[in-house]
Amino acid sequence: MNNFPPHSPSSRQPAPLDAVLDFLRETMPFKDLEPGKLREMASQCLIDFFPAGSLIFQQDVTEVAYLFLIQKGGVKIFLRNEAGEITLEDLRGSGEHFGTLAIIQGTRANVNVETVEDTFCFLFPKKAFLQLIHTEPTVAQHYLRTMSDKMIRTAYAELRQHKVATRTESALYLFSVPVGDIVKGEAHWIAVADSVMEAAARMTKHHIGSLLVRDAAGQVVGIVTDKDLRTKVVARGLAFATPVGEVMSAPVQTIVASAVCFDALLQMMTSSIHHLAVERQGEIIGVLTTHDIMVLQGTSPLYLFREILAQRRLEGVYPLAAKIPQVVRTLVEEGAKAFNIARMITVLNDHILSRILELLLEELGPPPQPFCWLVMGSEGRREQTFKTDQDNAILYRDPADSEAAAVAAGYFKTLGERAIASLQACGFAPCPGDVMASNPRWRMPLRAWQRSFEDWLVRPDVQEIRNATIFFDFRAAYGDNTLAVELRDYLVPLAREQAVFLRLLAKDCLETPPPLSFFHNFIVEKDGEHKNLLDLKKRGLVTFVDFARVMALKNGIRECNTMDRFQLLVANRQISATLAAEAAASYEFLMHLRVIHQMQLIEQGEEPNNHINPGDLTDLEKMTLKGAFGVARSLQAHLRREFRLEQV
Repeated sequence: MNNFPPHSPSSRQPAPLDAVLDFLRETMPFKDLEPGKLREMASQCLIDFFPAGSLIFQQDVTEVAYLFLIQKGGVKIFLRNEAGEITLEDLRGSGEHFGTLAIIQGTRANVNVETVEDTFCFLFPKKAFLQLIHTEPTVAQHYLRTMSDKMIRTAYAELRQHKVATRTESALYLFSVPVGDIVKGEAHWIAVADSVMEAAARMTKHHIGSLLVRDAAGQVVGIVTDKDLRTKVVARGLAFATPVGEVMSAPVQTIVASAVCFDALLQMMTSSIHHLAVERQGEIIGVLTTHDIMVLQGTSPLYLFREILAQRRLEGVYPLAAKIPQVVRTLVEEGAKAFNIARMITVLNDHILSRILELLLEELGPPPQPFCWLVMGSEGRREQTFKTDQDNAILYRDPADSEAAAVAAGYFKTLGERAIASLQACGFAPCPGDVMASNPRWRMPLRAWQRSFEDWLVRPDVQEIRNATIFFDFRAAYGDNTLAVELRDYLVPLAREQAVFLRLLAKDCLETPPPLSFFHNFIVEKDGEHKNLLDLKKRGLVTFVDFARVMALKNGIRECNTMDRFQLLVANRQISATLAAEAAASYEFLMHLRVIHQMQLIEQGEEPNNHINPGDLTDLEKMTLKGAFGVARSLQAHLRREFRLEQV
């Protein structure tokens, strides 16, 4: 870099209106503005010239008073660390911009910007630009998307590069290859009335393991696999003339050809199936199998998935949870973000839980009442990482009389205690607050659960609310899902009516401010076990989770996942698309940082935790983390306005 001093604005002057209008009419996102708004924006524009080698922005020094649009020329954007080492982040040319992030976050320049050739820029005042993004959703979405592409994705790449040493020699394809690209050959069919013998003959002829089944009208009504022939025909001694329609699996699950392989993998594992029909423009073009995906990967989640399902003894399940970090490492190397990683961890943990409960039910016999196993907190939200303890409960149908109630209580006591012990043997730590199915307080029939939620909502207590928030993020992980639906049906309308409860919940969200000082430095622990460390969960992630939860309860949203809640709040016009997109990007980055940190600790033989040392982060990671904490502040400010908590 040339040792030029920061540029002086002496050459800055009003820009010719016609020239600005011509430029904006060809530049996204301004070209979509209505003419009056476009002219108003152009009338406030200045123009400035910067010779090659000019330092326009100096990192952490320059006060950013304008959005810079490059009219002609080019700049390089880079970071300089404390040792003076330079990291080149981006090159930008005509029609591109810089200064957006600092303006939106209200900070000084986050990066250095230097011209690589003589450059002319149009300058739009900060106030005018902020007004534009607040009133024009398309402008806000464009700039937010650009920031995400150019900064957050780069931060993810740095996390992978510097924190996770790649172990695979060949590229992985889960997140880049569409399923339509790996479907082998055309789809093969058989009529619903054809015999199973004919089905076996066709599979043998074409060296395939499945056939799609059509009815007389040519509609797809099912799929028959080689497994169906083994387990439903041979094992039961059915006649070879049996129609395919009697042994096929229906309906056929499908996936669009443009979906990436990870989505197909997750769908197969969630539904415990091995075949998906692939659709393109409404037409089935072939069948994707678990084998097709396994060929793409050396350490495929499918291997662990199959291993879990194959266990016939509880002791065989116990060591399998320890294999999940290696599966996740593969996903991280491929480029998976935290949302996909959490989904995969949740699916694998759900299968471990299901296999434990299935084996226990085989020993204990059928339950006396229909029941479901509830998971709560991060499990309920499908946002688990490696550092997770047990938060679960048992919900069962109300018994008819006292005798039936006593039988149910005894049965579910045994099931709850044995299941919790088995989960501990798998490595899932017990809940410090004893929110587990082994605790009689959290093994209840439906009506008792409804009364518990009613007590929390209608007669709120500050301390009780803090302890109870975990229960509002519940889902059925095993058993009769209709019970969980009925409980949610009871909860949603009741919660919307409880203004005092919601206000207390919002107030609790403000108790922990993001760990940034007035000068945007990190606030770390001053002493104790975690001296000089940041708690990513309590000081960062919790704010996003709590915000999404209280706003969802206030607006009757049934979904528990934090990212889904953000989207639904936008759909219900409760928060802006800009705030939701910023919150989603920031939350996912915090989650990703947490996953990488915990994976490092596991590979070093240490217990995973949520405490990071900001000094170990690269400049870009620090900048992105500060940006995420800034968004957390915006969420808390929104709650203050929404619930009139200005004095908190």
